[in-house]
Amino acid sequence: METYESKQKRILKNRETVYAEMTDLRNVEKYLQNVPQEMKDKVKDMTFEEDCISFNADMVGKVEMRIIDREMPKMVKFGFTGIPVNANLWVQFVAISEDETRMKVTVKADIPFMLKPMIGNKLEEGVERFADMLAMTL
Repeated sequence: METYESKQKRILKNRETVYAEMTDLRNVEKYLQNVPQEMKDKVKDMTFEEDCISFNADMVGKVEMRIIDREMPKMVKFGFTGIPVNANLWVQFVAISEDETRMKVTVKADIPFMLKPMIGNKLEEGVERFADMLAMTL
């Protein structure tokens, strides 16, 4: 299983607030206006539930991202269905001060050996972009 980690991102809110926003996925919908249009164009039919976001993605089909574990207020872990590889995503939060949190995104994915050269760099870029987007929206 390969591991891809973002750089730490700075969020000017306390950790408990950031954690609360991330653990109710219905909150994500209100932040979509901040997502770049190029990313919006790649997903369709998004639905938001407390523990799950689902959407149709270009070239993949229906994808579900579901909370599968949480450790208040430190970490939220997501599992995926509908993607061609087994993968999990963690979002970790560290309190720096009462009004500052550092966040890091980690993805672990079972990528077949033959696909690593084609997918690895794109996944690495995607993790960093996802972390940037989260930091901007939270």
